[in-house]
Amino acid sequence: MNEQDTGMSSLDEIVDIFELLEDWDQRYQYLIELGEGLPPMPEELKTEANKVKGCMSQVWISAYGDPDDPARTRFHGDCDTSVIKGVLALLIQLIGGGTRKEIEALDVDELFSRLSLDEHLSPNRHLGVYGIVELMKQQARELQGTGANPLPRRAEA
Repeated sequence: MNEQDTGMSSLDEIVDIFELLEDWDQRYQYLIELGEGLPPMPEELKTEANKVKGCMSQVWISAYGDPDDPARTRFHGDCDTSVIKGVLALLIQLIGGGTRKEIEALDVDELFSRLSLDEHLSPNRHLGVYGIVELMKQQARELQGTGANPLPRRAEA
C-alpha cells in the first residue's frame, strides 16, 4: 500500500499493526521496511533548509501541496539510518495528505506512548523525532499559510 495514494493513516491503525508484531525485533524490522518503501527524495530537495536540526541522523523533509487538493500537504523525506528512516516513513504515513490543522494536531508524546517508542528509542532519538515533526509542522504552516504567501519565518532568539 502506498501512503502517497491513500492519504493519512490513523494512529489507531498504526498501533494495531504494532500490536500484531510480537516483539521489538519485529517492530524494528517493520520500521526498516517502511523506510525502505519511502519513495526516493529528489536530491535537489536535500538542502540545509529541509534538514532536520538536532537529529543524530541526517534527515531531510520537504513539504509540497497535494496536486488534487491544495489544502492538503504531502512530504518527501529521506534519512541515512534505517530505523529513523522508518520512523520518518511512519510520520509521513500518519500526517502526509493532512490539512494544516490535522498536521498541527499530531501529538508526538501520544505517538511515543501508544507505540511504546518512548521505551525503545534513546533520548537523543526522541529529540530527533521531535525535530522531524516540528519541521513538518513548520513547512505545512508555510505551505498552507493564509492567502498565496507562506507565513514568514521568524528569527529564533
